[in-house]
Amino acid sequence: MFVKERKVKEYDVVVVGGGAAGFTAAIQAAKAGAKTALIEKNGLLGGTTTVGAVNYPGLFHAWGKQVIAGIGWDAVVRTAELEGLKLPDFSVVPERHWQHQIRINRFLFAAVLDDLCVTTGVDLRLHEITAAAEQTDSGILLTVAGKEGLSVLHASKVVDATGDADVCGLLGFERIQSEHKQPGTLINEIDGYEIKDINPHKLKQLYEAALAKGEIRITDHPASDIPFYHDLKGGAISMHVPGINGGSSSLRTAAELEARQTLMRIYKFLRTVPGCEQLKIRFAASECGIRETWRIKGEETISEEAYLNGYVWPDAVCYSYYPIDLHHPSSNVIIKKYPAEHVVATIPYKALIPVQSDHLLVAGRCISGDQMANSAYRVQATCMATGQAAGAAAALAAKNNVTVKDLSYKELSDCLKQHGAIVPKRG
Repeated sequence: MFVKERKVKEYDVVVVGGGAAGFTAAIQAAKAGAKTALIEKNGLLGGTTTVGAVNYPGLFHAWGKQVIAGIGWDAVVRTAELEGLKLPDFSVVPERHWQHQIRINRFLFAAVLDDLCVTTGVDLRLHEITAAAEQTDSGILLTVAGKEGLSVLHASKVVDATGDADVCGLLGFERIQSEHKQPGTLINEIDGYEIKDINPHKLKQLYEAALAKGEIRITDHPASDIPFYHDLKGGAISMHVPGINGGSSSLRTAAELEARQTLMRIYKFLRTVPGCEQLKIRFAASECGIRETWRIKGEETISEEAYLNGYVWPDAVCYSYYPIDLHHPSSNVIIKKYPAEHVVATIPYKALIPVQSDHLLVAGRCISGDQMANSAYRVQATCMATGQAAGAAAALAAKNNVTVKDLSYKELSDCLKQHGAIVPKRG
């Protein structure tokens, strides 16, 4: 088939993926003076926060102090101000870590990200996906598919913020997966019932009967004494979708189908419970939330031990504060491990660099680490912080015409601080 020669559009930095890591990377790169494009497969930015409806990013604070700031934090605060939302008192250490997550309006957040990208000069390329990638002597050539067909972009440096290390895979860099991956979750909201009308003991009896008949599965939900009772009090079904893998389009399709089937099983069961006959699913996210797929093999790897002990890497670019939070792959148990008091993990710059990469950086949940550490640093605030670090590094490396490995750490840390990020102090 004849394909006419296409004009190549030149950029200093191209960011692929507009989620928590991607929007921060693109905005930071543009703020640092790079001609920047942001490719996003959906029609809005925000990723898991917006499309996945996990609209409670965190954690930006630890032990009464802010540990992550900068572009992502500014976007969250701006959204909260538009909504008139009162932020928690972050100087007080909460009883439970999630009490310092910030629930924000999804539409307002997406609109704020639009404005930040447009005003900083980011070339937004929504409804596009990277179909091919090729290394060149001067950078990376990307073939992008959109409604008008294929277009070709050339970038001195690329940031892979897809969450699945897609560009890394297209370029042939090594990626790894855990043999048993964590389950997914389809975020939802329910109503049409009153909790005072629900008998928890009757709910448990009906659950056990449905479980015996195979109408419900024990892996459909996180463990609790009376399954789904706390969900009915909270107005949203906590669910697990085990045995899925979102690391390719076909596997992601299977994951989406299984997620909706799981929610349908729970919905049908709950409507058999006295008091829930009129229960309704008021909202379900348009995408299943995927906790893990690929991770890159990086120039450095974050281990569970280093994360929990708060090791300060020589090239640390940001903090990360969240417990080890492994949703068990084959049961409904969640494994949590907390750092000791006043301990905060750090993320090394080399964990953002695929082994032997000259022009590609990776940001977000798929940076280099083991499964346990990944279960903690995959959260949105850390993704925003790694995104800002990758965006700054890509812009500076492009400007200086050096590889991402040869970039001066001091220059990188100075740039991050200039744009509001918090860089860990080395001992």
